[in-house]
Amino acid sequence: MYSEKIMLTFSEIQDVLNQISAENQPELGISVLRNITVEPIEPYLTYFAYQMGFSAQVQWGGYDCSIQDALEDNPQLFSSQTDCVLVFLKLEVLSTQLAQCFPTLTAAEVDAECDRILEYAQTIIQGIRRQTTAMILWMGFERPLYPSWGILDLQRQTGQTATIQGLNAAIQSILLKQENSYFVDLDLPLARIGSHHYFDNRYWHIGRSPYTRQALCEIATEVFKYIRALKGQNKKCLVLDCDNTLWGGVIGEDGLAGIKLSANSYPGSSFYEFQQEILTLYHQGILIALCSKNNEAEVWDVFHNHPDMVLQESHITCAQINWDDKAQNLCHIAEELNIGLDSLVFVDDSEFEVNLVRQLLPEIETIHLPSKRSTDYRLMLASCGWFDMLALTQEDLNRGAMYSAARQRTQAQQQFTSIAQYHESLKMVAEISFADEFSVPRIAQLTQKTNQFNLTTQRYSEADIADFISCSTSDVLYLQLKDKFGVYGIVGVCIVNYQDDHAVIDSLLLSCRVLGRHVEEAFLREILKLASYRECQTIEGQYKPTPKNMQVQSFYCDRNFTEQAAGRYYLDLAYSQDVPTSRFVGEIISQVTKGD
Repeated sequence: MYSEKIMLTFSEIQDVLNQISAENQPELGISVLRNITVEPIEPYLTYFAYQMGFSAQVQWGGYDCSIQDALEDNPQLFSSQTDCVLVFLKLEVLSTQLAQCFPTLTAAEVDAECDRILEYAQTIIQGIRRQTTAMILWMGFERPLYPSWGILDLQRQTGQTATIQGLNAAIQSILLKQENSYFVDLDLPLARIGSHHYFDNRYWHIGRSPYTRQALCEIATEVFKYIRALKGQNKKCLVLDCDNTLWGGVIGEDGLAGIKLSANSYPGSSFYEFQQEILTLYHQGILIALCSKNNEAEVWDVFHNHPDMVLQESHITCAQINWDDKAQNLCHIAEELNIGLDSLVFVDDSEFEVNLVRQLLPEIETIHLPSKRSTDYRLMLASCGWFDMLALTQEDLNRGAMYSAARQRTQAQQQFTSIAQYHESLKMVAEISFADEFSVPRIAQLTQKTNQFNLTTQRYSEADIADFISCSTSDVLYLQLKDKFGVYGIVGVCIVNYQDDHAVIDSLLLSCRVLGRHVEEAFLREILKLASYRECQTIEGQYKPTPKNMQVQSFYCDRNFTEQAAGRYYLDLAYSQDVPTSRFVGEIISQVTKGD
């Protein structure tokens, strides 16, 4: 990453790995198919997994046996514990004609060779998908550094560069048609570190090992952007300092006309560019907050009146602008937004403030912006990788407006003396439906990102959710909520599995944005009705504790379920008096039980 992340050497990473213990860490299953030697990437995969709180279990396919590994039943490579499959196919091994003999080929021969490679790739992808729903990460072919036709190559629509780019685009198209399958552009890490630090020609000739250790570290970094998003560890909120961060200078000393912020002239242009990057994140659903030691009126004066201010007050979800301790203010921000501290990324130019947060709140990721390097601010933020996501849902696009409505709700609540009266005034409407193809992306996203109100914290991909939907012994339900201030969107998910006359709640989760509305109780009652309609006699709820979901540890016990084994709770549906009541105040529209 471009930011100030310290790049550990291979020996330093090995020292870290030798000291860590994988005990009590959940496993992260990674399988690798390849036609080259990339085994030296394993320590980097293990290290980055450890940073995420996982113990990496890396399984290797046979050397240059990718198609055999994909087509043959291979429970070691593709098991229920496999989270991710990496595919490294080097064009120089796959097709010497395209990689090394391109000028000797006719147009027809180029087309035939491309067709062969695409058929080969599609066979591997389909073979993998037949055996596992795990994420597939396909490493693209790098563009040739020195194309066969030299400078003429880029002037030819059928040149080597255009042909390889066409192959990448075609493989990407194949992957887009498969659930949970993604194309990794290796030209990005190549561009970041340069070819001389990326390729190892000596070891390529010795053992078909093309990449330096630095390259493997960069590739592993790129891979873990996808894995982090898969595991729901991408961040939700960017918290920003103001002085020497959003603009150059100190507003309290330099005044509105004296700070550095300009669309066209240096150094203000670097801060303008930085704000544009922040605005890009806002439009992707990332929450933007301020944490600044300043006079609040002076800060808002910049937002309202500076002609080159890109960010507007409407883009700011939450602000702590005062002279209090920033670590304490960050806690207030997390509390106000009802998200965990580990959902925040804090950005500041002050090394003191950044180090203070690192020491007091290590769960918060930080980015230190050195004041003498303001021209690098945009790249530091863009490269951090904390906000990458696998899908963009309508809820993501509307998140800023949703939190604006949440502020209105908070203000309205102050007018009431009781929570019940306030809830009644909201005129809430809860709609419960069976999942369909349109709701799958959001449902998968909620399973990957929801931590607090999540009874089992099962993480599922879109392919997994689609499998549940198509299974005759499962139901996937989702909950939508709206009130007089706006629409929350899809905020709840339940997955129920059926075994004869017994139902098991595999997953039950609720977005933190609607906690305290008692809507989960209405949702549970509809789930119980559905189980009864399915002619179930009993239903089982499960609770799997994590450091983040302790607030729901008594959820089932509080609703008349009986604990019969550790983390397993049962309710007899035959006794209607045991069915828990709901304190939800509002209308319920159920497509699941037709409002019965």
